[in-house]
Amino acid sequence: MLDDANPAAAPAKGLPVAQIDNLRVEFQTKDGTVVGVEDVSFDIKSGETVCIVGESGSGKSVSSLSLMRLIEYGGGEIAKGQLMFSRKDSDAMDLAKVGQGMMRQIRGNEIGMIFQEPMTALNPVFTVGRQLTEGLRVHRGMSKKQAEARALELLREVRIPEPERRLVQYPHELSGGMRQRVVIAMAMACKPRLLIADEPTTALDVTIQAEILALMDRLKRDTGTAVMFITHDMAVVAQMADRVVVMFRGNKVEEGPVEQIFEAPQHPYTKALLAAVPKLGEMTGKDYPEPMKLLGQEDQPIVPIKGSDEVLLTVEGLTTRFPVKGGFFRRTVANVHAVEDVSFKINKGQTLSLVGESGCGKSSAGRSILRLVEPTSGKIDIGGMDIMALDQKGLREARREMQMIFQDPFASLNPQIQLADQVAEPIHNYGTHKGSAVMDVVGNLFDRVELPRSFMRRFPHELSGGQRQRIAIARALALNPKLIVADEAVSALDVSVQAQVLNLMMELQSELELSYLFISHDMAVVERVSHRVGVMYLGRIVEIGPRRAVFENPQHPYTRALMKAVPIADPRKRKAEKDLNFKPIPSPIHGLDYDPGPSVYQEVEPEHFVLTSESGY
Repeated sequence: MLDDANPAAAPAKGLPVAQIDNLRVEFQTKDGTVVGVEDVSFDIKSGETVCIVGESGSGKSVSSLSLMRLIEYGGGEIAKGQLMFSRKDSDAMDLAKVGQGMMRQIRGNEIGMIFQEPMTALNPVFTVGRQLTEGLRVHRGMSKKQAEARALELLREVRIPEPERRLVQYPHELSGGMRQRVVIAMAMACKPRLLIADEPTTALDVTIQAEILALMDRLKRDTGTAVMFITHDMAVVAQMADRVVVMFRGNKVEEGPVEQIFEAPQHPYTKALLAAVPKLGEMTGKDYPEPMKLLGQEDQPIVPIKGSDEVLLTVEGLTTRFPVKGGFFRRTVANVHAVEDVSFKINKGQTLSLVGESGCGKSSAGRSILRLVEPTSGKIDIGGMDIMALDQKGLREARREMQMIFQDPFASLNPQIQLADQVAEPIHNYGTHKGSAVMDVVGNLFDRVELPRSFMRRFPHELSGGQRQRIAIARALALNPKLIVADEAVSALDVSVQAQVLNLMMELQSELELSYLFISHDMAVVERVSHRVGVMYLGRIVEIGPRRAVFENPQHPYTRALMKAVPIADPRKRKAEKDLNFKPIPSPIHGLDYDPGPSVYQEVEPEHFVLTSESGY
């Protein structure tokens, strides 16, 4: 077995581990050659974190995939440039000229990569344990037993509850946040010299994000690993970066130390990017959400979104449990208590946000309301319609009124159908428009979500993550619904696009009196868009009230811990690891005889409720 952290193998701090020189990457498409990266140069030194920031499609991920030589598998070609990488025991080599056989030895062993979409990075037919141990056995020559012990240790490091059980589970059995933690554990398994993290905390809630960032920082300090961190979250950049590279349309437009970029940005694009960052505390003292003021829009009047006093959605005692089957006859032996006795109301034209850690039940609550998963019990009423009493035909009709925007846009789009047809699909299904009018509506929806109409002929794989999410939003709007359940709808978007999409969703809200159930882990975004906020923990709402009350006067210990973990977009206000004192999350799985009891709340101020019994925190 190789020594995991051989100090002799680690280069002296400050020497470049990787150097990208004049990189140019091209893609051949139906419409001709598309340049992914035009002319980019930067280096990453040992023990340093370089954050690459920019919009979707700016070339951030293309640069990292080129360094891994995975770009060829995505239809790209390195047209020009050098990719120098200094290996453990040999001279620096140009990865652009190396064969794929040598790259297989380097990938996973000397260069680890954490991908953006965990479901596409994990193999659905192998258990988590099998996928975690594979790299250790191939690259480190470990026995099966040694690899399994290390895999268990890695899962504990990334704070996955019940790690022994997770090893024998498959990716589809884990929540989005847990899958991403598995991907991070896999990338860290062989203690690589260079760790490329492509949006690694996108699917993670704030508490896990804070711990994962601290974990990556500790790994960097302990092993001298160089980290290339690609993100659109400027608060994460402020927390992690030593240096920042700003990319725009395939070019590097600015590079510098993190303090300099935040405090004295030079390029107009960097200034616009920082203006679009929602900062926690910006809405203090304001009763209603309001769109963000983006660069160039300073003179436009900001209109707060009041909504109405008319209740659109009433949820009472919503409970959703999933059976756990076991034994020879596959009988139900226990239940996952995903959503437990949840009640709330949403007014017409208003937004209720549900926040909490992954696995807390917020996505299950959203899906239960649309009956995409069948609730165990409870009452759901939308505009006087009892959703729980509907048969399949009635439910299909009711779904015109309520739509969903999912967390992972790649999984929610059909890879074989052109985008225009995917946005038009609900219109065809319900026959709301006929003939040429359908494409007129689709064109208008593309305009609405600020995508060029030339994209209508494209397929999902030809778009970046942020562009795909805008397609999902356009499709959700196609039937003019009254309620939209937005499940992490903007988490995959970069800052400038996120700000535009949030403003777009808020404009549509005031224009069409849309109501949103906004499920998110981004507290700064939640503060910006919400009328009311519910904080979830282990399937229950532990605190709910007007946004201002919950953010400015948090009462429940879990809400306070959540607020403390939020990174702030200021490199001088970094969170220290000692600030993070999260307890492991207890298991939501209980035996069949378990009776959880009802949720009991105390009203601490008007409309502001805190869970008193069974809080479990």
